[in-house]
Amino acid sequence: MEKGKGKGTIATLLDFAGERRILTYIGCALSAVAMAVNMAPYVCIWLVIRDLVAAAPDWTEATGIANYGWAAFGFAVAGIVVYFAVLMCTHLAAFRTATNIRKRCMEHLTKTPLGYFDTHASGLLRRRIDGAAAQTETLLAHNLADITGTAACMLAAVISIGALFAMMGGKNANLMAEYYDALDRASKAGTEYVRGIPVVKVFQQTVYSFRAFKEAIDAYSEKASYYQGTVCKGPQAVNLTATEGAFVFLVPAALLIAPGALAQGSFALFVTNFAFYAVFSAVISTALAKIMFAAGGLTQAGDALKRINEVLSAPTLPTCDSPETPTDNTIVFDGVTFTYEGAEQPALDGVSFAVEPGQTVALVGPSGGGKTTAASLVPRFWDVDGGAVRVGGVDVRNIDPHELMDRVAFVFQNTHLFSTTVLENVRAARPDATREQVLEALHAAQCDDILAKLPEGVDTRIGSDGTYLSGGEQQRVALARAILKDAPIVVLDEATAFADPENEALIQKAFVHLMQGRTVIMIAHRLSTVVGADRIVVLDQGRVVEQGTHAELVAAGDLYARMWADYQTAAQWKIQKEVA
Repeated sequence: MEKGKGKGTIATLLDFAGERRILTYIGCALSAVAMAVNMAPYVCIWLVIRDLVAAAPDWTEATGIANYGWAAFGFAVAGIVVYFAVLMCTHLAAFRTATNIRKRCMEHLTKTPLGYFDTHASGLLRRRIDGAAAQTETLLAHNLADITGTAACMLAAVISIGALFAMMGGKNANLMAEYYDALDRASKAGTEYVRGIPVVKVFQQTVYSFRAFKEAIDAYSEKASYYQGTVCKGPQAVNLTATEGAFVFLVPAALLIAPGALAQGSFALFVTNFAFYAVFSAVISTALAKIMFAAGGLTQAGDALKRINEVLSAPTLPTCDSPETPTDNTIVFDGVTFTYEGAEQPALDGVSFAVEPGQTVALVGPSGGGKTTAASLVPRFWDVDGGAVRVGGVDVRNIDPHELMDRVAFVFQNTHLFSTTVLENVRAARPDATREQVLEALHAAQCDDILAKLPEGVDTRIGSDGTYLSGGEQQRVALARAILKDAPIVVLDEATAFADPENEALIQKAFVHLMQGRTVIMIAHRLSTVVGADRIVVLDQGRVVEQGTHAELVAAGDLYARMWADYQTAAQWKIQKEVA
């Protein structure tokens, strides 16, 4: 059950605050005190003006104005101190809430299948976690206390809240959700666009080639314009009239006291009282503006909480109560069937093959045949729908996830390096590894030339000060990470896909260190890289259509033989200059 189900937004957020929720209550109580204390200087100023007017023209008779002045100063200082205490309490609670939200989301994501991240872009998840957590801070750190402090201003507040509900409540609540969904899509598309800029430059394409990005921007622009120009225009005018025009309600109150003041023959007293109400009305206007922002903060926090719950409701990998330990590193696919969510056709249908300890088995076949899907089932990126994937005789679903991850190292075509040093990027595979062990892994991965050109060698931070690595260089660093992990099972998915010939040659040398004595599943479109595999499994439309060595499959003359012939033809192709 997701956190906060059946609760209001504020109650759910305070659950995340943990023990610090008491600070929110204290902050709200102090805010009411601060509001009263901050009003006192205005009363003191009014008393000063009253005495001065009454004593005119002989102001020496106004003997109490010094006391009123010091009292006003004391109340002002006290108001600042109390409000500072308010902010300290509410901010401590708000920051703890945002931190716990981020921690809980990240903890939950560590339990989700790794395949979840293939269908949820990093830009989208970052906005949902980091952005949504930040959206809750304003409500808890400022808005709640402001609402408490201005609760006395009820008449204009009712009108203001009614106007805000017209903008953000009812059917418009769904509009706000659509607005933030459009912002999510723009964020996701923006991340993909930035990553694709090199492709745009290479092929001299325009920004319009990124159709999804443009459509996301257009959708966001349309929602923002409609919401601000159509939905909010009228209600916001009413809201500002009620809050900024509070003096309209106070002037009659001042006039009511006029007969008494005038009856005493003191028009000056009436002017003094009226001036007090005029000044006081501006204070109320400011206080009511805080309610307006608080209502907006509550709406934003509610939407943020909805997005946080979307992350927290992501499916997690089920774990076995009594996990088993594999006896060796054999990998067996036994009648495996798997269908992606929303797909009509299975990605794998009755796939069976085995990889003995120390063997290298290559998965080849036409694009979309199920190669990557099959490889991803070994480390449980997804769980099978039917059949079983076994490691060492144990279904991977019955192996402790930590045990399984310790046994498997994988290198994919889309390599992700962290924005940190090369040393820490490699050490991510084994946090307790020494510097010397990291350097040995980098040497085995043929990364010596990379370190030689970096300004600080292995301590160079990737992605800062113009320090970037090519696709092939990133792949070699990723291979160093896999080598350092020293896992007995290795999964290689198109590890040379983005490498130039020079980098590919170095990566192939690194494979020798990585694959030696290990159980390896290798996926490759370049068939020359799998010729020496112990066995080749050919997948087509999610089914195993052939198995055998390279020589056996070529001799069979079926799909693999045709693919091999096509590959040789492509490898021999060259541009020839036409001779007149």
